[in-house]
Amino acid sequence: MGKELSVVVWSKEGCHYCGEVKQYLQGQGIKYETIDVTNHDERRDILEIKYGVRHVPVVEIGQGKVYEGVTKVGIDHLERVLEKFNK
Repeated sequence: MGKELSVVVWSKEGCHYCGEVKQYLQGQGIKYETIDVTNHDERRDILEIKYGVRHVPVVEIGQGKVYEGVTKVGIDHLERVLEKFNK
């Protein structure tokens, strides 16, 4: 009995790559939560502390107490991390 996958997409308004990530997840039937950093520098501060980046999209994928952040742009990076959790 596997634990449910938790996915959080850090994004901002007007971000083309953020839209691509969300569209991909929807197409795969993967539920996700969105954290909008538009006009919220304190949220970007959190990204900088956790991952050393201030850009979006950042996708956090987790299961149980294990999670990984995808900070590189490109669906291929997202797919690689999702594969790790689907094994």
